[in-house]
Amino acid sequence: MEEKKNNLGLALATLVLGVIVGFSSLLLSVLLDLTEHLFLNFQETNHIPVDISAAPTRRLLSVLIGGIIAAVIWYLLQRKYHPVGINKAITGKTMPLGKTLLHVCTQIFFVGTGNSIGRELAPREAGAAIAQKWTRSFGPDSIWYLSKEDQKMIIAAAAGAGFAGVYIAPITGAVFCMELLYKKVNTRVAAVSLTMSVIATLIGSIVKGYEPYYLIGSRHFGLALLPLALVLGIVNGAAGTAFKAGVKAASKRRAVTKNVLLQLPLLSLFAGLIASFYPQVMGNGRGLAQLAMNTSTISKQALILLAFGLVAKVVVTFGTIKCGGYGGILTPSIAAGAVIGVLVGIVYAGFVPGVTLAQSAVLGAAFFLAASQQAPLMAMFMLFEVCHLDYTALLPLSFGVAVAIATSKLLQK
Repeated sequence: MEEKKNNLGLALATLVLGVIVGFSSLLLSVLLDLTEHLFLNFQETNHIPVDISAAPTRRLLSVLIGGIIAAVIWYLLQRKYHPVGINKAITGKTMPLGKTLLHVCTQIFFVGTGNSIGRELAPREAGAAIAQKWTRSFGPDSIWYLSKEDQKMIIAAAAGAGFAGVYIAPITGAVFCMELLYKKVNTRVAAVSLTMSVIATLIGSIVKGYEPYYLIGSRHFGLALLPLALVLGIVNGAAGTAFKAGVKAASKRRAVTKNVLLQLPLLSLFAGLIASFYPQVMGNGRGLAQLAMNTSTISKQALILLAFGLVAKVVVTFGTIKCGGYGGILTPSIAAGAVIGVLVGIVYAGFVPGVTLAQSAVLGAAFFLAASQQAPLMAMFMLFEVCHLDYTALLPLSFGVAVAIATSKLLQK
């Protein structure tokens, strides 16, 4: 009887939280769109992922003003609150719902103004905070009550669903829950995480639709890409590991006191100056990744643009974290990996006809992401879903992420 009660409470929580978290992701997507429209008069699409038409001065001011406002909010917020990570929430540390949602909205606003950091952490944190509040609202006598273990699982699943609702990627959201957060795989967690992510995806798609997040042209990946997957797996396995170490170092030195009032606006000024002539550095990295995937001809100018974008994106993202900004690193990882994929793919395509640079970018993005997140399955399925690839991509993707994670583990030893 007790087991049936637990299963009923879990089923109800899965359905209700799937809806609530889905709407939270939808609202965060709306907030991003409104911020971009207000500051840049810009509507982000997969064809135009970053504002290239605004005047250089407007881009500079947008990034700078956004950084100043976010710095003030984060400073005031952290006087009595330090952001609680999802992993700590799963183990029982409280994520205050109101303060967490303010922190989440600040992240989205910060990215929407053009500052350089990923925006996928915000919906995950919102999902986790909502789920934790839910699990603590019912006593043992309620049909809604969850056991301690199920509470951990539902928080992890809600975080994955938050991601799924923003990026319209249900498998990625579920795998994120199982591989990175809950770190257990069984039929129970698979059913809960997949159901919740699918519900959140359906609701999030009301705003975002079902268009691919990145455009890559041909979605057919031939066997000729396997040698490239091997090389890129090694190269981006190492590069992603170095990026992960850089993020960790920047996070340890993050400004959290009055320093954030000085450091973050200065960083935003630096980022804004770059954005004034190189808009692809703005936002979560979608613009730079799409620039890499759009590369079809090899020229000195293209190589310079990509190489500069790679360095600028990595430096500004590290700087954002160090100077007190918060956000994700998944999409910046995709951007950096895509550029490296193109740079390596240029050489490979010279020897193997039929290989496109867009395919090289997709593979590079997945392998870099696998190493930077230490999550090969999540990385593989994320690129598969956000690019709307067909089944032929699974072989080079799975082979390459295996090589990348093996390379990363060897380097970390």
